[in-house]
Amino acid sequence: MRRWKTDVILPIVLLSALAGPGCSPAPQWPYVVELGATKLNVEVAITPDELTRGLMYRDELGSNWGMLFVYDSEQPLGFWMKNTRVPLSIAFIDRARVVRDIKDMAPETEDVHRSSVPVMYALEVNRGWFAKHGVEVGSTVKFSTGLEEYIAHKR
Repeated sequence: MRRWKTDVILPIVLLSALAGPGCSPAPQWPYVVELGATKLNVEVAITPDELTRGLMYRDELGSNWGMLFVYDSEQPLGFWMKNTRVPLSIAFIDRARVVRDIKDMAPETEDVHRSSVPVMYALEVNRGWFAKHGVEVGSTVKFSTGLEEYIAHKR
């Protein structure tokens, strides 16, 4: 019996010590972006694998959910809908967090939808979500503190 307690308690004590003040805080979920008066929950694509996969192979996307694609610097971006089953709209957003383009994209197509200027972020949502919520070119986007911290930590 004594061996079991040691085997269980020792790892718990070690894990507690590792999670002390030197560790970074746990990410706040869900991440949130604000577009005018509207808040949107987002998943974040920041690693090469996440940026490549995006919303592929999904059968649905929640009504107030999207995916934020984060790049290291402003650059021309292009997105397609190969293996993406959900009709989407995409907003291309610059470093200052201003929407520069919005495009609608049809599912399962390989047409490339490009930003008209270099941008640092892309935000995919259900098709028509931006129009429904009054988001247009020139709108500003605000990231929640948790999202800001997550992006800084991942870079």
